[in-house]
Amino acid sequence: MSEAFVRTSLETARQLLDRTSREAAGSIVAAADRLVAAFAASNKVLLCGNGGSAADAQHLAAELVSRFRVERRALPAIALTTDSSILTAIANDYDYERVFARQVEALGQPGDILVGISTSGNSRNVVAAMRIARDRGMCRIALLGSGGGAAAALADLAIVVSSADTPRIQEAHIAIGHILCELVERRLCEQAAATVRSRGSSALPIKAS
Repeated sequence: MSEAFVRTSLETARQLLDRTSREAAGSIVAAADRLVAAFAASNKVLLCGNGGSAADAQHLAAELVSRFRVERRALPAIALTTDSSILTAIANDYDYERVFARQVEALGQPGDILVGISTSGNSRNVVAAMRIARDRGMCRIALLGSGGGAAAALADLAIVVSSADTPRIQEAHIAIGHILCELVERRLCEQAAATVRSRGSSALPIKAS
């Protein structure tokens, strides 16, 4: 492998991020608004995906439950990709297509949010989960690629990365996920600070990590 290959790969990734910035910035802000509203109302977020997208689901859930940049309350987020007993039981007793949908049936409530991640937009288990989430009155946010696929039609808000190159889509997805986490964290901290000011009381300071 040569340095030229490395530079070309990084340039391709940069160009896709630039395109995503132009095409999806508004959708990213709208998704952050939905997440903030859900957390402010004491609802939770469920996340799902396959392979690299499963890793992204777990990564983003960790940022929300733990913290991203600042000290703040823990946020209820669950990656539906992590419990091997649940995943294998559903796949064995039903079908792999239902591994996320069955968990949404068990855990999802009206007002909760499902974040479905799929580079093709056609991952059958993600699409099935989004159908159940719709039936349960949940908001559906999708991080997609390749034109959006079937998942885009089921999403309340689809953030589509305009590429068919799976690794480049995944790189854009995690960048979008980090931006969402930071927007959510900032806005919830601003809301908390405004509440403290309105009550004329004191609270623990918010510290940068």
